[in-house]
Amino acid sequence: MIKIYGMSSCPDCTYVWEQAKGNPTYEIIDFGHHVSDLKAFLRLRDHNSVFDEARARGAAGIPCFVLEDGRVTLVPEEAGLSARPVQGQACSLDGTGC
Repeated sequence: MIKIYGMSSCPDCTYVWEQAKGNPTYEIIDFGHHVSDLKAFLRLRDHNSVFDEARARGAAGIPCFVLEDGRVTLVPEEAGLSARPVQGQACSLDGTGC
């Protein structure tokens, strides 16, 4: 199963969640609903170089995909989904771009 971490307030997350909804290949994890899910995401983000560029830009690094082989990616296509078409800037930690 592919885990998708994100938040319902993130348009990039909801875009990929709509594609994954109802498909048993995916587990959607909205870490805004429970602190244990947030902690799991932060462990990934704090210890994985995949997030280096996102952190440098001040981005949250979501949606985040944990593939079945354990590899972490921020690229929806690597998880078999499509990215939201570019419509300006992505969400940043400071709230810009959302």
